[in-house]
Amino acid sequence: MKNILTIDWSAILLGSEEWSFLPEVALRTLIMFMIIITGLRFMGKRGVKQLSVVELVVIIGLGSAAGDPMFYKEVGIVFSLLVFLIIIALYAGLTYIVGKSKKAEDMLEGKPLCLIQDGVFVLENFKKENLGSDEFFAELRLKGISHLGQVETAIEETSGELSVFYFADEDIRPGLSVMPGSLNSPLTEIPDAGHYSCTFCAYTEEKASGSAGLCPNCKREEWVKASCKKRIT
Repeated sequence: MKNILTIDWSAILLGSEEWSFLPEVALRTLIMFMIIITGLRFMGKRGVKQLSVVELVVIIGLGSAAGDPMFYKEVGIVFSLLVFLIIIALYAGLTYIVGKSKKAEDMLEGKPLCLIQDGVFVLENFKKENLGSDEFFAELRLKGISHLGQVETAIEETSGELSVFYFADEDIRPGLSVMPGSLNSPLTEIPDAGHYSCTFCAYTEEKASGSAGLCPNCKREEWVKASCKKRIT
């Protein structure tokens, strides 16, 4: 009880400043807010709606430069404004270079990657071995996909968005299911003849009962029953 009574609530609430600093904090925040708005307007609408790697760095830099002057008395707004001007100038310079050089654009922004072609994972374009990840499958499900035989092509854009092009209903073929739990019981022995998909690369083929054998695409040996459902949109 004694320790509670000796707590310095003024230090907890105000730190090393006085109550008289609060109006200055409000004014500093208003000024920095207007500077941020001006900077984002200069960057254009794309800088707000769809951030590239460069734009993300710019936003983080602007946020860091704007935050400290709002409530640290020892950090002057003029110095933060200089940081703003330098960051925006660098952004403008990089934007100009990217517009003039395709090589620079690919280096800074990256390239679209084809992740699925004709219902099969494009292995060389995946950075991780765990191709059947829950996160990736969830993204496919959100696009109305229940198995990869419905997908003609899936491309990861430079923005990180996934573009999907579908087979027409009459062209859908059996494919690896992306439904929850679809990879939980892989097989190395085929119990019943039918179409089966490789759990690693999604290669699908018709198999007779017996030994599943190796996948001709990735040389893995685990398979699951393929799905052939139509898309319902």
